[in-house]
Amino acid sequence: MAIEWLSVIPISTFFILLMSFGISFATSLSNRLLTNREQLREWNKEISQWRSGSLKATRAGDKKLMAKLKKKEKHIMQLQSKMMFQSMKTTFLWFIPMLLLWYVLLPQLVEIDKPVAYLPWLGPEPLTLNVILWYLICSLLAGIIFNRLLGLGLGGD
Repeated sequence: MAIEWLSVIPISTFFILLMSFGISFATSLSNRLLTNREQLREWNKEISQWRSGSLKATRAGDKKLMAKLKKKEKHIMQLQSKMMFQSMKTTFLWFIPMLLLWYVLLPQLVEIDKPVAYLPWLGPEPLTLNVILWYLICSLLAGIIFNRLLGLGLGGD
């Protein structure tokens, strides 16, 4: 049973928008606080250099360089594993709360299959979006914004 006034457009549109921005901010902030960005950049640089050298050795057929790089392969695999764990910290933290939100709380607030937003500029008829599609669009946008603001890219941001 959804809350009636919350299921009306544009209230539902803005509710999902604000919810997605709030969740994206919280996950981006926790990512920023839980990961060592400088360490990730160093690991990424080392992995990139190894890949570049490996590609160069393969193209040139340089068996000596390939043997040298092969000795470092185990270390590179460990770095990749460490990087994956670092990026998964936030996922582990937010997995249960997101399940509770999507399967327990949200269906109590809005009807999942009912339209919550329209995108009128994508054709002659407005594109109708349900909660899931609208949340995904808003969340992607919010994630890009907050990751950029908090400097969460691996590049030289």
